[in-house]
Amino acid sequence: MAFVSTVVFLVVVGWLILTSEAWPAVQRQFFSWEHLVASWPAVVGGFWLDMKMFLVAEVLILAIALVVAMIRSLRGPAFFPLRALAVAYIDFIRGVPIILLILLFGFGVPALQLPGVPNSPLFWGLAALVVSYSAYTAEVYRAGIESVHESQRMSARSLGLTQMQTIRYVLVPQAVRNVVPALLNGLISLQKDVALVFVLGIREGVREAQIYTARTFNYTPYIAATILFLLVSIPVARFTDWYTERDRRRKQAVGT
Repeated sequence: MAFVSTVVFLVVVGWLILTSEAWPAVQRQFFSWEHLVASWPAVVGGFWLDMKMFLVAEVLILAIALVVAMIRSLRGPAFFPLRALAVAYIDFIRGVPIILLILLFGFGVPALQLPGVPNSPLFWGLAALVVSYSAYTAEVYRAGIESVHESQRMSARSLGLTQMQTIRYVLVPQAVRNVVPALLNGLISLQKDVALVFVLGIREGVREAQIYTARTFNYTPYIAATILFLLVSIPVARFTDWYTERDRRRKQAVGT
């Protein structure tokens, strides 16, 4: 009954849309095959830049966030200054919308004209993404580290390992396994948010669609960009669900 009701609902919604008086105009403006074919090469070319930025940013984010999480997980008064810096970084960056970070990095830093500092909008757009997502990902890592039973830390310290060695060799390997599903969800979000660098004038997929739309007053290129992003995000989302279910079954098997 749930399947049938869903099909009926979709059919009714589709019928209402297709029989609407405004549908022909909407179809010409958003679903024009002619404009889709004409804009496709430029949008695809820009989308490859999105994917390159995504891959580079993801590698940097995972590495930087892990270091920040390890620093925040250090205990004892001697490490308070490092912990305070990590907390300040996470709290400040998470409080600023990512679009503002991109604008501040992309326009603000090059305006300073600092010697030896890159002025490329692409570089600073990518830097803003890395800085923003590293703060969120660091908290994901920290949650994983805190989820490891305290006995693991105590056993490692009793064996003579330092705090950093305990975190690196004992806690982090277990923590990463626990938070892989959350990391994969962050990966899906990053894959979409790389498009935000278009505000800096970088000719990635969305920007190419915008340029074509400004020239022709037709919005079909935005549909083309949407299709490309979905072709990447949906398989990753399905893989995330599969991995999460697999990890759940593994933990149940270990528990029994």
